[in-house]
Amino acid sequence: MSYPINTLSELCNIVIGRTPARKEAKYWGKGNKWVSISDLNSKVVCETKEEITDYAVEQKRCRKIPKGTLLFSFKLTIGKMAFAGCDLYTNEAIAALLIKDKEQLSRDYLFFALQVAKLIGSNQAVMGKTLNSKSLAKIEIPLPSLDDQKRIAYVLGKVEELIAQRKQHLQQLDDLLKSIFLEMFGDPFQNPKNHEISILDPYITHLTSGGRGWAKYYADSGKRFIRSFDVQMNSIGSDDVIYVNPPDNKEAERTRVQPDDVLLTITGSKIGRVCYVPKIFEEAYISQHVSIIRTENINPIYLSFYLSMPNCGQRIIEKQQYGQAKPGLNLTQIRNFEIIDPDISLQNSFATIVEKVEGIKSRYQQSLTDLENLYGALSQKAFKGELDLSRVPLPAGDTDTTPAEPTETPEPPTPTEPFNLPAPPELTTLHSTEGRQDLINQWLAAWLAHLNHAPFSPRPFIEAAQQRLIELAAEEDLPDWSTTEYNTVQTWVFEALGDQHLTQTYDDAKNRVQLQTTSPR
Repeated sequence: MSYPINTLSELCNIVIGRTPARKEAKYWGKGNKWVSISDLNSKVVCETKEEITDYAVEQKRCRKIPKGTLLFSFKLTIGKMAFAGCDLYTNEAIAALLIKDKEQLSRDYLFFALQVAKLIGSNQAVMGKTLNSKSLAKIEIPLPSLDDQKRIAYVLGKVEELIAQRKQHLQQLDDLLKSIFLEMFGDPFQNPKNHEISILDPYITHLTSGGRGWAKYYADSGKRFIRSFDVQMNSIGSDDVIYVNPPDNKEAERTRVQPDDVLLTITGSKIGRVCYVPKIFEEAYISQHVSIIRTENINPIYLSFYLSMPNCGQRIIEKQQYGQAKPGLNLTQIRNFEIIDPDISLQNSFATIVEKVEGIKSRYQQSLTDLENLYGALSQKAFKGELDLSRVPLPAGDTDTTPAEPTETPEPPTPTEPFNLPAPPELTTLHSTEGRQDLINQWLAAWLAHLNHAPFSPRPFIEAAQQRLIELAAEEDLPDWSTTEYNTVQTWVFEALGDQHLTQTYDDAKNRVQLQTTSPR
């Protein structure tokens, strides 16, 4: 049985937000919550990075979005959703979906229908890389009876809850291991248990990094190829696995992993991620971005956890990169890593605990995978009318109440002082990669001048640039913010470090390296 199809505009009044002029200081300040894409990080949103004044609402005729409304991002980052946890306002990248007839459409059902829209063939052309107000209105929504909508939302919501619980359980087990590490060995930075301190070099029997040119050996099946992407903290990832047919030569033998090896990412954005190779693991080789640390007289599981801890190994790794124009670790630096050396029996006891906990995690991970597969299958069947709902009880009461906010909420973000990135002379600049790159360079210079030697972080700049792109082309189809734009920012950071426009300083309070401006670019 297939359901009748309605477009989103037939079911909802679609309200697009707006951004008051940033040059008008009277528009910005405490008063009214104003949501941008970066605020859509949970199922309910009420706290925002920025607020607009009553004066801005009145002068710009901003439309208030009532509590409980579903918000949907449709520009740049497409498909992020949240329910309004209070009355608020949004920018022009977010559509507020005001249901026309609540006897026809359940808000919770709409949330799940939009969440799986890409899985339904008829919507793939619409839910592409970009949307505008016209294509947004054309998104097709299958429309069963209201009771069946509630049943579908109930079933998918229950599976979604189970998925969230499994993820929480996995995180709790990871946190448990970190707590056990600190209980057994103390904080390595403070070393309250007065363990012996050494460098890693005396324990190393084999230290190497992968070679270049492995792409020609890629295959649909064969031996595992471990990239920086695969090195997770204290585990080897299993998503998007790459296989190779390795050559029969010394280079392959040198970079072949063995059980009890420790793998460390030494270049790229994943630098510092570390894991150990289990005693039972398939034949595998490493990429040029990964190093093998093979040791004796130190437990590899203990070493992996030591290097992964924020206040010991990760602190050391960050400090080793201090002053470098391009983040990276060489083998000499690895040999000189400072470590604490508890009694080997204590290390082995910790490793035994880890292996037992990993067994539990493995079962939880399999359960999570099964639940995610179940969610995908149920979603496709539900919205195609192929799911038997006859045995699903109709949820009691009003299921379309605003989801409860977490009982423990983080401290709300402080609205930041707005800074207006300059507009280009012509908006056509935004429609070419070269034009956007030139504009980003101009914006970087303006941003750094605004910081006035304060710490620089790429993420806030990128979010501000994305928001400014939206503001400049509110009524146009925006180009996607691609890896080219991200690489422009990353490349500039590396160049600025080399030219000493940026310097690296160490923040002892937060145990991390931070970037500091020295002079406007």
